[in-house]
Formats: sequence, structure tokens, C-alpha cells
Amino acid sequence: MRNLHRNVSLTLRKGRTKLLALLVALLAIASVEIIGFNMPFWSTLSASTDSASASNILGPGLQQRDDGLLEITDPTQAFLEVEADGSSSYARIDPDTSISDSSEQDSESAAKDKDIVKSLYVRVDSDGIAGKTQSVDVRVPRSLYVHSNARHTIRLWIQEPAGSLIPIAAIRANVRVPFHIDWLRVAAMIVVLVLIMLFRPHSLLWNTPLDTKKTSQRLLFAVALLPFALMSIFRIIWLLRFSQPSSFHIDGGYTYDFDQYGHLADALIHGHTWLDLPVPQALAQADNPYDTAVRDQLLAQGTTPIYWDYAFYEGHWYSYFGVLPALLLFVPYRLLSPLLPGLSTSLPSDAAVLFLMFGFLVFGSLLIIRIVHMAFPHASLAFASIALTLFAIGSNSYYLWFRTNFYSVPISASLLLSSLGLWLWLGAFRPRHEQSRNLAASESNAASQTANPIRTRGIWAILGTTPISLPHLASGAICIAANVGCRPAFALVALAGLPLFSDQIIALKRALKNHSVSVAHALKPILAVTIPAVLITVPLAWYNMLRFGSPLNFGNAYQLTVTDMTAHHTDWANVMPTLGYYLLLPLRLTHRFPWIGISPTPLPQWGYAEPMVAGIVVLCPFLALAVAIPLLRKYFANILLRNMLTACLGIGTLILVVDSIQGGIGWRYIADFAWLLAMPAIGTLAVMLGEHRRKPLESSTLQQSDLASRCEHIRSSDDSRLGIGLWVLRCIVVVILLYSIVITAMSGFVSGRDDAMLRSNPELWHRVASWFLPLL
Repeated sequence: MRNLHRNVSLTLRKGRTKLLALLVALLAIASVEIIGFNMPFWSTLSASTDSASASNILGPGLQQRDDGLLEITDPTQAFLEVEADGSSSYARIDPDTSISDSSEQDSESAAKDKDIVKSLYVRVDSDGIAGKTQSVDVRVPRSLYVHSNARHTIRLWIQEPAGSLIPIAAIRANVRVPFHIDWLRVAAMIVVLVLIMLFRPHSLLWNTPLDTKKTSQRLLFAVALLPFALMSIFRIIWLLRFSQPSSFHIDGGYTYDFDQYGHLADALIHGHTWLDLPVPQALAQADNPYDTAVRDQLLAQGTTPIYWDYAFYEGHWYSYFGVLPALLLFVPYRLLSPLLPGLSTSLPSDAAVLFLMFGFLVFGSLLIIRIVHMAFPHASLAFASIALTLFAIGSNSYYLWFRTNFYSVPISASLLLSSLGLWLWLGAFRPRHEQSRNLAASESNAASQTANPIRTRGIWAILGTTPISLPHLASGAICIAANVGCRPAFALVALAGLPLFSDQIIALKRALKNHSVSVAHALKPILAVTIPAVLITVPLAWYNMLRFGSPLNFGNAYQLTVTDMTAHHTDWANVMPTLGYYLLLPLRLTHRFPWIGISPTPLPQWGYAEPMVAGIVVLCPFLALAVAIPLLRKYFANILLRNMLTACLGIGTLILVVDSIQGGIGWRYIADFAWLLAMPAIGTLAVMLGEHRRKPLESSTLQQSDLASRCEHIRSSDDSRLGIGLWVLRCIVVVILLYSIVITAMSGFVSGRDDAMLRSNPELWHRVASWFLPLL
């Protein structure tokens, strides 16, 4: 009775402490929102709001139109000027209220072929002192407040090209910035708070073992995936309803058509391998259409269309990678589209990528959970959650979620297939059948058992090894072999199966040598792997033969791109810098939102280099731990799994080197190898955090209904023994994890990257940027 009273008192005391901590944290968020982010409001309460500032002087480079728009006639003189009295440190740009999204008839008739620029660059000069260039959007009111300490005059320069139509009415000085609570910003701070509370050193998650059979933990996993599922479904439906053909032509230049897999689907439906796209006669008759000088000459002569980044071979256009997603996604949708009125007739690449990336999120997460559970059977739920976050960031999947054009289709498909294949292979082991077999062996003649292996439906075993599921083995082989039809380099993942099933391979070889197993039984696992692989790869090899005359020729050398790919060879002087940039390209800090920018990647010789923010190890420092995995054999409960992770490190390194030699620097190429490095990094991090030392709950503890007692038991058996070192290490891990999350999220707002959000979704960019108005 006394112990019960003590436990109740302890639980209540801890509950009050946690409640107090939660209230303090919520109070801190409220203070930051009300005071910090609204500092412009508090600092401009004494602004005069003098009506004299309503009178603007237009520079000679601006012309006021009858419809209220400002037309730039001379960019060097395009400014508005207004008087200020110094009572406010902010000015406000007033948009032209006569122009709205819902009344575009007048603007269209007035502008004709000219667009109204709603997201524009401006510069605010205060009393003749030049300010900094910044971007504003007339659809985001908060972004229209610009900082100025002028005491006499404010000059607003509009930094857009001649002919631009600007929906600005005036600039106002001496203004008061309104008080504003942004609930999306509050939600973001709450998410950070929740992460800190969940992963703090002595949180409940650290004291809760990962149990993949527990319904509550499965439900928690589903809830964590729900926002991504809803976002993907909503976005896919929107794309299917409102997406337009994404192709455009530049006069005197190339034609850019991003519906490449839609065209491939049409070609497959029509029974041929080339795309049904027009081929200019001059291009077909050119001696070397891959030579950039020849193509430039053809473009100058008006030859069109010449499709950018399409493969061109013997008078036909082709798509080089990704026939499998075209066959499995784009063809069925194209055939069903007549039955789907109101939807796009061709599957948008963006929708396909979102579908594939959500699949990778699900099965990649299941793969990591299975790895953690097999390697460290008593690992904590906190570590499993950290491992999932590390994998999501370290795999570079965020880039593919962000850039959902046709370039991402084969990579996202291979990420899904590879993670699914490895998950199936890891699930092939059947230790329960091994226990049943051992029991049977103890009750019968051992020699008879050796000569006649246990035959259970779908289960294959050799004595001395863990039984494996042949359906899992075959299904995994199908998925991994299917990479040949997506991103072929991912097929190297098959090599991870050698160390994973090494016990079975060695035992089978020994049994065949000793004639203790029948040939039919020995062939079962071999055929379970080879038959699915052959069924997948042979048709794909035949497909390549039909197109380019070789089973291993995917046509990527025939693409019309920045250089002649048929003659291009990477200068070896570029390889080492490229490897360094992929991994360790440093962050470049800037003085404007999002305070990081594109980092330069100079090379000794010319080479392809896509703008990048940082190397993957800089974005996710945990990946550096992958190199230690070969040294940690004794810490793993499953040595074969450790060997597989070591193989993943080698395969990832090999793909990194191949990409550096053949592809140059491409942000999306990081996804080829980073996910393979993330898995061994997770194993090393688990050992560093002592997850291998955890023990199962004692039976007496399992019978206790008091949650506090259970947690106290685990804490006393693990955490206290590791002491302050473990506490500090967990804090460091949480800080690094938050750093990776923030930097990865902010990288989506960087200007200068391909598909920059400032161009693709300027409203969202300016809304988030306006969160930090006090710092702009």
C-alpha cells in the first residue's frame, strides 16, 4: 500500500512538472509570436501616418496607364518617390486595387501580350542612401512593408525589365505596421516544440521499446504518415484536374517539353518505341546532330522543334530512362482517361512523382524500422523515430518532393522499388520456423533431418541456417531487378543480398559438396531470385535492342543537351572536386531570406554542375557516421544485417563515384547514393547512443500496469548507468537533427536553384519570408 502511494505521488509530481514545462514552452511561443515577430508593430506605434506622404513623384522611367497600371519605359529611371518625417522605420507599398485576379478582362485587353508582374524586385533608398534589393508580392500584404529609416525622402526603385506592367498605386511613408498573428508560423513553432519534447534526453519515447507488433505503435506510424498522404492526394487530384501540358518553345532556341513520359506512354500504346513527336528534316539530315555547334546553327536557321534533353537516334525521338513507370503508371492512366471526364488526358509527371515518393516514404520507413528492429531488438521508440527522420533527410528525398518534373520520375520509382525490395528481403527470414525445426530435430533422428530438409510451404532451409521465405525472396528480386527499367544504377542494390544471405549461400555450397541435399531443393532459392530477375530484365534488354541495337544501351548518350554526349568524357581533374562537392560543399550564408544561398562549385575543366546549396553531409551530418559501420560487428544482434549495411556503404560509394564521372554535379543525383549511406549511418548512431545495450523488460515489469513504474525500470536499468554522457549525446543528436530539418526546409526557398520557389510559387515564398519582417 505504501509503495502504491509512493508511485501515485511520483506520477503526480512528474505530471505537474511536465505540465509546467509545457505551459512555459507555450508561453515562450506566444511571446515570440506576439513580441518578437510583431516587433515592427510595436516599433511603429508612434508613427505619424502623415497624409502628406500620399503624394508620390513618378520617375521618368514609369508611365501611369489609364487602367491604373505602371508601365516601365526606362528601367534606369523607374522609381516612385515620397516624403517622410522619420516617425516610422517602415514604408508600405500600396497595390493597385483596381487590378484583381477575378477581373482580368480589362488587364488582358490592356496588356495584350504583356504580363502583369505581381511578384517583383524593388529597392528602397532612404535619403539618398541605397538600400538592398528585395522581392515583394502584391498578393501578400505583409511582404509590402519595406524597411526604411528615411527622415526626408524615400525612393522606391522597381527593378524589372522595360515593358513590365506593375500593379502598384503608391508607396506610403510614416506608416504603422499592423499587428498580425500568423497561425501557420505558430504551427511551425509548435512542431519544433513537439520535436524537442519528444526527443529530449529523458522523454517517454526513450523509455519505450520499439515493438512492431504493438497496435498503438502501428497506429502512431499511420498518424505520422497521414499528413503526407493527405498532401499527396490533394496535390495529385489538383494536378489531374487543372494541370496543363508543360511544354514551351523559345524563339530561336530549343523546345522544352516536360511531358516526356506521357509521350512515351502514347508510343507504347501505339506499338512502337519512338516518341510520336515531329522531327525537323534539317535535324534528321544533319551529319552530327549531337554537336552543339551544329544544333546552334540549325536553331539560328529557324529549325524547330529541337527537344531539349530528349534522346535523338536515327530520325526518331526517344526517352532514355524510365520505361517501367511509363508502362505501369502513364499507360494505364492514358487508357482510362476517356472514362475520367474533367481530368487531364495524360498523367502529369508531377502527379506520378508524388505517388512514387509517397510510396518510398512508406516502404523506406518500413525498411528502416525493420533494420532497427533486427539489428537492435530492444531499441527505443525515440531512436527509431530519429532514424526515420535521418533517413528522410539523408536520402535527399526532400529534393524530389520539391522538384516533381519528369527528371524525378525514374529516380523516385527506383527509390520506391529498391526500398521495397530490401524490405521484402529482410522480411524473408523466418526464425520461428527455425525454432519449430529445431524442436522437430530433437524428437527425431538427426541424420534423417540432415538428409531430408524440412519442407514447409513457401519456406526454404538448410540445417544450421535461418529458414527463408521464397515468396519474399522472389518478390524482392522482382523489385530490385525492375530498377533496370527505371534508374539502372539502382540495380546494384542486388549486391546487398550477397552478405545478407551469406549463411544460406555458404551452407548450400557445403551441402551440395557433401551431397546432403537434393539438387531440386538446392535450386529453389536460386530460381526464386533468377527467374523474376530474368522475367524483368530480358524484356527490358529487348526493348533497348529495338531502340538502339544493344541490350545495355539506354540511349542517354543520344540526348540533346548541353554538350555532345556521344563524345563527352569527364576530365579526371573534375572527379575529386565533384566527389567533394557532393559530400562536403559548404553552406553559403547570406544577408537576406532564407539566409543561405547557392554555393559555387568551380571545376578545373568544364563539366555539368547544377546549382546546389550544400553537400549532403553538410545538410545531414549524421551521414558521416556511415564510414564507421565496418568496425561495429560485435555490437549488432544480427551480423548478417551489419554485413548488408557495410555492403550498402560500398554500393553507395560506387554509385557516388560513377555519378561523379558520368553525370557531373546534379542535386537530384544525390538521391542515387545518399539513401544507401543513410542506412549504415543509422547503425553507427544506434551504437553511439547505446541502443545495443538495451535489455528487454523483465516479466515482472511487463505485468505492472503503472506506466511510471515501467518507465522508471527502464531508466534505472539503462540511462542512469550511462549518466551525463548519454544525456549530452542525446542533446547533441537532437540539435543536429533540428539543424538538418531547418536547413533542408530553408533550402527550398533558396533563389538561384532550379525550379526556385520564388518563380514556381511566389505567394508561398513571400508569405514565409514575411514571417521574418523584423529581420528583412
